[in-house]
Parts: sequence; C-alpha cells; structure tokens
Amino acid sequence: MIHFDKETFDKTLAEGKLMMVDFWAEWCGPCQMLGPVIESLAEQYEGKAVVGKVNTDKEPELAISYQVSGIPTVIFFKDGKEIDRKVGVMPPDAFVQVLEQNL
Repeated sequence: MIHFDKETFDKTLAEGKLMMVDFWAEWCGPCQMLGPVIESLAEQYEGKAVVGKVNTDKEPELAISYQVSGIPTVIFFKDGKEIDRKVGVMPPDAFVQVLEQNL
C-alpha cells in the first residue's frame, strides 16, 4: 500500500498503470471502516495494480484537483486517466469488479 503525496502520486499516475486510490482522512469514521478493505486489496493485487491512499488533510490540492467533495472516495485510474470512482463505504466486490475489468 502506497501513501501518496503529490509528487509520488503524479509520478505513479504518469506510469499509466491501473491504480486504485482511496482519498480519506484520519477523523473520518467511514474511512476507518474502509481502511482494512483497501489494505486487503493492496495485498491481493500486488504486482497487478497500484493500490494507495491520499490523506486529504495532508494533500488537499490532490483532493481539489480530482473534485473529491466527500470521503471516502476511491478513484480508479488507467493510462493516467480516471476510469471510475466510488464514493462512500462499499463492499470489497464493488472495487474488485472495477479492478478485474481493467487488468
């Protein structure tokens, strides 16, 4: 699991790999509920997709640039472009489906 800052996010995005990025904050209860799901998916998709997190309190410009207005928001990227997003706590299958369709 990668904890992105602006520099590492931009660099990874430019590589064009399939990415799943959780925009979250420490004070957010639903974000805390989703955390273990994201960690599990990071392990499950290691080597196949990049799974990471952006703390919106520490990296507000990233949240603003991707129009993240509610958290948790999970955004999927491929070839450097947004391909899907999920807002709120969802079951793991919601994320697995997007990952599998884009591998």
